Amino acid sequence: MADEQFLAVPGARLRYQVRGAGPVLLLIPGGAMESAAFTGLAEDLAADHTVVTYDSRGISGSTREDPDADITVDTQADDAARLLAAVTDEPAFVFGSSGGAITGLALTARHPGLVRVLVAHEPPVTTLLPDFGGDDELAVIYRRDGVDAAMAKFMEIAELDGPEPDPAEYARMRANFAVFLGHMIEEIGAFEPDVDALVSASTRVVLGSGAGSSADQPARLAADAVAKLLDTQTVLFPGDHVGFAADPAGFAAKLREVL
Repeated sequence: MADEQFLAVPGARLRYQVRGAGPVLLLIPGGAMESAAFTGLAEDLAADHTVVTYDSRGISGSTREDPDADITVDTQADDAARLLAAVTDEPAFVFGSSGGAITGLALTARHPGLVRVLVAHEPPVTTLLPDFGGDDELAVIYRRDGVDAAMAKFMEIAELDGPEPDPAEYARMRANFAVFLGHMIEEIGAFEPDVDALVSASTRVVLGSGAGSSADQPARLAADAVAKLLDTQTVLFPGDHVGFAADPAGFAAKLREVL
């Protein structure tokens, strides 16, 4: 069972959970995703790790003081750094998915001493994809047509086609998407990895992508592009962009192997 706690950081209050015992492993959610999406994965990994999950500022149980402010990648990285400092005094394992993988890249570049190994799963570093305009398109759709239309387009781009959520879950997702689309997506879309900092860090950086993601899925292409910049190879994980939720046991086994 997870031990739920709260951490005050500048301008926000983060809700986080701690499970298990052993080396610390921080799971960073992406975009509008809440920590609950990691539940199956976290419970599996808690057999041999102290697993820390959390909601990003403005998402679900985490609050922020200024609801009109944009949430930068650097702010997200510093939030993760403060959370790590609160739970351990040693370098930790870090797994980030989607936008959370971008947070992980920024965290490693800005605070390399905190991260022992980073696994960045399908980071949508679209600045490395010159023909991709999806971030701007989503922001335009959101401002013109609202959350629901933009959510539908996002799911299409990310190749996500899951079952219809129940009304309560959809209401929570919708609120999170409003924060993501209104205050995160353009910041994420402008992100450029600090290659020099990542290469010079003692952190081992692993790029991952979903074996079930199509070859032209933008986040998978971006993962390959980042791996090329870092002179490494992309590691395939079970499932697609959210394979950790569809097959947590299989995903956990692969993550253990990589770590």
